[in-house]
Amino acid sequence: MTDAVPPPTPKSEFAAPRRIDSLDQFRGYTVVGMLLVNFIGGFVVMPPILKHHKTYCSYADTIMPQFFFAVGFAYRMTMLRRREREGARSAYWHAITRNIGLILIGFAVYHLDGNYKKWADLQALGIWGVLSTAFQKEVFQTLVHIALASLWVLPVIGGKTRTLGIWIVVSALAHLGLSQVWYYDWLMKRGVIDGGPFGFLSWAIPVLVGAIAFDAMKSARKEMVLALGGLAVALMAVGYGITCIDGAPDAPPFYQPNAPVNIWTMSQKSGSISYQIFAAGFSLAVYLFFVGMSDGLGFKLGLFRTFGKNALAVYILHGIVAGAVKPFVPDDAPLWYVALGFWLYFGLTYLFVRYLEKNNLFLKL
Repeated sequence: MTDAVPPPTPKSEFAAPRRIDSLDQFRGYTVVGMLLVNFIGGFVVMPPILKHHKTYCSYADTIMPQFFFAVGFAYRMTMLRRREREGARSAYWHAITRNIGLILIGFAVYHLDGNYKKWADLQALGIWGVLSTAFQKEVFQTLVHIALASLWVLPVIGGKTRTLGIWIVVSALAHLGLSQVWYYDWLMKRGVIDGGPFGFLSWAIPVLVGAIAFDAMKSARKEMVLALGGLAVALMAVGYGITCIDGAPDAPPFYQPNAPVNIWTMSQKSGSISYQIFAAGFSLAVYLFFVGMSDGLGFKLGLFRTFGKNALAVYILHGIVAGAVKPFVPDDAPLWYVALGFWLYFGLTYLFVRYLEKNNLFLKL
């Protein structure tokens, strides 16, 4: 009598990590957009839509939320895989240490507020004075916001899709409540960008929309992709609708509004919920475009692949390259000269990152 052969163990849907072409292409496009708007935004000759504003959502203002969307998509995917492979404790501890590391990198890249040339200045402020002024402006930029938003959503990132949606509402209401009580006025009176210390509450919105997109995409069903398209339209409509709450309908996104600026205005400076909800929907729509192009039609750009697979390295390198090129491009330079400076900066950044890719060097946490 022969022994019965046990049936094969079914493979988990998370057992074999693989790169998702559409996500790499989407992230690569976002990196290219970042390189563009970060370089040209300060030049007089550039149109307003390519510059950052605190009064409406321009094209430049759509780029940063797309990074958060991509982070949320990958965060959800890796959390579920790691939790199944290594257990919940290991998965959550890895997320905590990763984000603490990202905060430390942010400290090194952005620096804290303050420049004390004399010992007497430090003595006059004291420890509390230094700490109370050092964490208001400079440090709260992209990398630190990504880390803080990721820590904020950590309790729910491994939960059900419905829980992710609930946490979007909780985050939006928490940010709106703080803004109404005191935070909006405090923020707008300072040179703070990207939402400031409590910006992680609203930056969590595109992170969680990205996580929801992963849940829909992993099912690989056409109807789920169509549902995501509906969600993208709904989020953009809700974001614009919020700007009209004060009774003075503003211009559509990408147009300078005539209404006064307040907590309902789409503003990357304040990280307003109208901006974040609209931008999350816009990010989802852009991602779905790359789903159709890359996953559907198999069309992929090597440029987007190179930048998309090493986004953190690009982020750190592009500032260094810009620091070497931009001093030679005056703010009032003509368009042809600005374009020349941009392509020099863009080309150098690409060569550095392409070298890293060829040598299989990727900067990750």
